[in-house]
Amino acid sequence: MTMKLEIPAELQSRVDAIAARSSLSPSEIIADALQNGHSLEWQERFLDKVAEGVASAARGEFASPDDLAGVVNKYRPS
Repeated sequence: MTMKLEIPAELQSRVDAIAARSSLSPSEIIADALQNGHSLEWQERFLDKVAEGVASAARGEFASPDDLAGVVNKYRPS
């Protein structure tokens, strides 16, 4: 089903900004909000956290070799 939805300009700007930062279309952003309860605020915070994580990794601020070994060994059969 195709539906035309008119939303205030401020909301449209937020949807467009989320779409520009993600691989989703504006329609997918709205569908995600409706289907999964992911509000625009939630989606904005999620993208902020992803960007922070990518920036940290780019600076080399990632898990230490000991941290990684701990995770690998946690799930290794005894």
